[in-house]
Amino acid sequence: MSQLAPTAQPTVAEPITERIPEPGDPTAAHIVKTKPGENAAAKVLEARIYGTPLEALCGYVWVPSRDPKQLPLCEECKAVYEMYRAFNDGLNERPAE
Repeated sequence: MSQLAPTAQPTVAEPITERIPEPGDPTAAHIVKTKPGENAAAKVLEARIYGTPLEALCGYVWVPSRDPKQLPLCEECKAVYEMYRAFNDGLNERPAE
């Protein structure tokens, strides 16, 4: 009787991304992470249409579904944006709508 040698299978690790749930109605408007040349408003509109998640400067991940202009700006996003402004000339005082 022959014995089969055990075979090793490689383990595939999925990256862990932190998602901070915001239960119920959103409590703050977040600033969307964009790449150079991307339009934040177009990115949000596309995400609303297709239901794809977006990532904010603060790391919060969500699928936009309402008008953020009625909410206060996320303090963490605001702080990150201010830091970007300190190192990048030409950024507006407030992120583009």
